[in-house]
Amino acid sequence: MATEAAGPSETVAPDLLRVMLVDDHDLFRTGLRNLLEEQGVQIVAEASDGAKALTQVRELTPDIVVMDLNMPGMNGIEATREIARLAPLTRVVVLTISDQDDDVIDAIVAGACGYLLKDSSIQDLMQGIRAASIGEALISPHIAAKVLQRVRAFGGSSDDAVVGPELSDRETEGLRLIANGKDNAEIAGELHISPKTVKNHISNIL
Repeated sequence: MATEAAGPSETVAPDLLRVMLVDDHDLFRTGLRNLLEEQGVQIVAEASDGAKALTQVRELTPDIVVMDLNMPGMNGIEATREIARLAPLTRVVVLTISDQDDDVIDAIVAGACGYLLKDSSIQDLMQGIRAASIGEALISPHIAAKVLQRVRAFGGSSDDAVVGPELSDRETEGLRLIANGKDNAEIAGELHISPKTVKNHISNIL
């Protein structure tokens, strides 16, 4: 079960979302487009690499970019970083085959609002898109475990640029519970805090 970070509670209807797909595999992009359109999502553009994605973002300013990481030329992490700089209202949700520690951390640091693997269900992807559209973030237990391992490896130190700001003890504990598959309500119960505070902690972690 994925865990969402803080943000407005209202959801956005899929047909109001303008989404761009970025992936270098044409067949995968076509299949993903069909699945998302069946969910009512409006696909406004597609791109096969990061540089083309930036051109489209400048022209169209989509609400959400579903971004692959491993692409020729400008990769997804570089493109995510540029999108965050050029179009801060456009949210990036990473959809990739990579669960490597460095890719997870680098994508989050670059500004991604979600990190999903390509074996995720269309429901998981829709949840990630909806969360990003209202300023929330999505952490799956598997990806949270990667972040937690990296934080532990560096001892939560703020001296290392990869880790970023030091996490508080409560934030680290929340991340541990996410990595163990707990949802917001379960985390709130274990830490004796409100679900809203849990969401705030997750936002701070990201």
